[in-house]
Amino acid sequence: MRPIAVGVDVARPANDVFAFVADVENNPRWQRGMRSCRWTSPPPVGVGSTYDQTARFLGKDVVSSFRVVEHLPGRRIRLVSTAGPFPIVETRSVQPLGDGLAHVSAIVEGDAGGFFRIAGPVLRALVARSVRGDYARLKRLLESGG
Repeated sequence: MRPIAVGVDVARPANDVFAFVADVENNPRWQRGMRSCRWTSPPPVGVGSTYDQTARFLGKDVVSSFRVVEHLPGRRIRLVSTAGPFPIVETRSVQPLGDGLAHVSAIVEGDAGGFFRIAGPVLRALVARSVRGDYARLKRLLESGG
């Protein structure tokens, strides 16, 4: 599947935005269908940190495990799935824009297998719409003080 890129400007300081998106335990607060995310490695978060998540997808709970493979504090975190039905890589980046404004962006890459490979174009459209909605929710949540 071709990468999906999304970005939004958020009226919050960049450090606050990064702290929120880099803590995956916040994911259920802004990602539709996300049931739970929990770190499985001790703090602090950095390269090598791991977490498990459960998400609802097409009416089923999907459990996946991830590892942090890049962590540039305040700027970028890259998460790679290590177990689960879909290989996924997500890179979340935050850029300060000044005056308490930040730009948060994500690139989501994945490779659907089995049945989902056949439905690739449809699946990509569903995922792209979902990711755009997630980042719109993130903007609303953070700007409302969440």
